[in-house]
Amino acid sequence: MMYGGEKSDLSIVAEKLANKPGQPGAESVEQRDGAKGNVVKSRTCRTQSRESVSQKLDRVRQAARQRKKERFTALFHLIDIELLETSFFWLKRKAAAGVDGVTWHDYERNLESNLMELHGKLHRQAYQATPNRRRYIPKADGKMRPLGITALEDKIVQRALVEVLNAVYENDFLGFSYGFRPGRGQHDALDALATAAVRTNVNWILDADISRFFDMVSHEWLIRFVEHRIGDQRVIRLIRKWLTVGVLEDGEVLAATEGTPQGAVISPLLANIYLHYAFDQWANQWRKRHADGNVVIVRYADDTVIGFDKEHDAKRFMRAMQTRLGQFALTVHPEKTRLIEFGRFAAENRAKRGLGKPETFNFLGFTHISGRARDGKFMLRRQTRRDRMLATLKAIKDALRRRWHLPIPEQGKWLRSVVQGYFNYHAVPTNSKAMNRFRYYVIDLWRKALRRRSQQDDTTWAKINRLAHRWIPAARVLHPWPAERFAAKYLRQEPGARIAHAGICAGGVR
Repeated sequence: MMYGGEKSDLSIVAEKLANKPGQPGAESVEQRDGAKGNVVKSRTCRTQSRESVSQKLDRVRQAARQRKKERFTALFHLIDIELLETSFFWLKRKAAAGVDGVTWHDYERNLESNLMELHGKLHRQAYQATPNRRRYIPKADGKMRPLGITALEDKIVQRALVEVLNAVYENDFLGFSYGFRPGRGQHDALDALATAAVRTNVNWILDADISRFFDMVSHEWLIRFVEHRIGDQRVIRLIRKWLTVGVLEDGEVLAATEGTPQGAVISPLLANIYLHYAFDQWANQWRKRHADGNVVIVRYADDTVIGFDKEHDAKRFMRAMQTRLGQFALTVHPEKTRLIEFGRFAAENRAKRGLGKPETFNFLGFTHISGRARDGKFMLRRQTRRDRMLATLKAIKDALRRRWHLPIPEQGKWLRSVVQGYFNYHAVPTNSKAMNRFRYYVIDLWRKALRRRSQQDDTTWAKINRLAHRWIPAARVLHPWPAERFAAKYLRQEPGARIAHAGICAGGVR
């Protein structure tokens, strides 16, 4: 096979696997944390003889870790009533009703009988997926993003299957893949990128953008990729149902021949599987075999940033990546994909050539800037993207309009939660000015909203400042410096770290 090496069937029955976990097989450039963030919280077993969900999935993890090239031919039985119940309680209780009109609280009223019926349909192969209702939400650039509204039972089953498949794939995914993985988040990816830019030789940045990735995923290739590790045809049929069920738009069901349903619980995992085979494994091998200098990769879902020491490495990789992705029905966006000079020597080198300041790039809501510290040394500066901030402020303005006549304390409590949530993500070092601007604009929006409630309103700046002091959180840095948090989370370097293009700090920059 082109991917995954030899294939031999392995029937995974949780009760029959060896109890001894053994040692995880680590790649020379990856830290293998296992699936630590993926462990299901233990629940009280219904009977003393019955294994908990976490125990069963732990056995799958052990097998996946020990048998890297073998396929799992019996996983479907792990989707039992206990796992379905756990998946139900993982869902958001306040989420809007699904396409079937059923809310979380509706389903909970007869939870036991509903889950028993759902479990029966699954194991009788009578379960049918419901078409997603398509809605469009505005993006920061003014365009509209399609989003699928999924039926509640589909969410439950998808969440359960994600938990089972994560037990397998968390042992396969590479360290530089961060998107929608247990125990990993956006700030882990941002920390990895910042640490690489500051502590390794990074002089060029390839900001890669895949055109309409979630819409262009090939169903045929996706199923072939899944089958490298999953041989249980009941699982494969379940995934096919979700891929091909179609979408409901303007009262008409439109067939789906490609792409993954955006907004579905299963989609992020399927996207990671697709890119693991189509990009990650190839990119990891390319930098080991073909790069002359340092290469660092950070991928969050379909957003990828690659740092290079050598310009010729960057240009060769860019051409090879376009060819590689094209083999799997994907294309690189010609305008959004950019190769820029970036890093500690970028400003000096560009000045010698009579060019202006180094270009910037965006990643996960932040604009990354080649800057200088007070002592003149290179410092990566990260600022909130201006377009994202404006989009958030517009959303706050619209929401305030709907709350004009609420009592001031209620408005204040709501604004406090919104601003604090914004700061929880954006309050990183070097971003203080942007946070203060955001707070000022929110206060000004509140002042204008209060003044419009009545012609006699006396909300002056002195009054709004007193209200802001009480209700609006102060702008202060909440996150540590990226390299400090990265070093604390990944305590050691992997073998090969001394070789520039073979590995660096543990955890996934590489």
